[in-house]
Amino acid sequence: MEWSVALELHMTHYMPWVVFACVVSFIGCQSIEAGQDPRSILDRAVDDFSSGRLTDAAAGFDEVAALVPSVAPQLWQRGIALYYVGRFEDCRRMFESHRTVNPNDVENAAWHFLCVARSESPSAARMALLPVGPDGRAPMTEIYQMFEGSLTPAEVLTAGEGLMGGARDRAMFYAHLYVGLYYEAVGNEAGAREHILVASAAEYARSGGYMHTVAKVHVSQF
Repeated sequence: MEWSVALELHMTHYMPWVVFACVVSFIGCQSIEAGQDPRSILDRAVDDFSSGRLTDAAAGFDEVAALVPSVAPQLWQRGIALYYVGRFEDCRRMFESHRTVNPNDVENAAWHFLCVARSESPSAARMALLPVGPDGRAPMTEIYQMFEGSLTPAEVLTAGEGLMGGARDRAMFYAHLYVGLYYEAVGNEAGAREHILVASAAEYARSGGYMHTVAKVHVSQF
């Protein structure tokens, strides 16, 4: 896959490791010139995050961004790691930066909301909600509307339930994950736990990819 193609993919991509391959390939070329090895640093940061070593993961993603600044806006994984170590202002800036290369990603806007909600308030996060272009993945339109306050979490779940097969599995994974994250942001801890636990279930590992790992990491923080 060409690097330019990777720029067009969404945060979850339904093929997250393809995106990692593109980023790793690109920074691998950069490391030859820099005399450093950002490829191995990125691999280690991903492994650290997956294993719950969140401080180490954030530091690793930071190092990649510093070594290869041209890649930094692509590192949405860094933004998520920053969220989990409580660096909410850095997290906010990361997702604002990612929007410059991926303006149609609802998930990017959602994580920006979560960062602002933690650093300021849910109402401030809604006011600062990043605009997005068309994101055709179900139920991303409904997820965005939930974060902007025009749909309820129940309506997000309903949007995924009408699909069939693998499309339904993917939609319900993302519906449960983002409903849970939204509930946590607005102070509904019981709702957050309920839905993120569903998203973290093994049956959604294939559908969720890297974001299923995020769900499992989140559960470990309960």
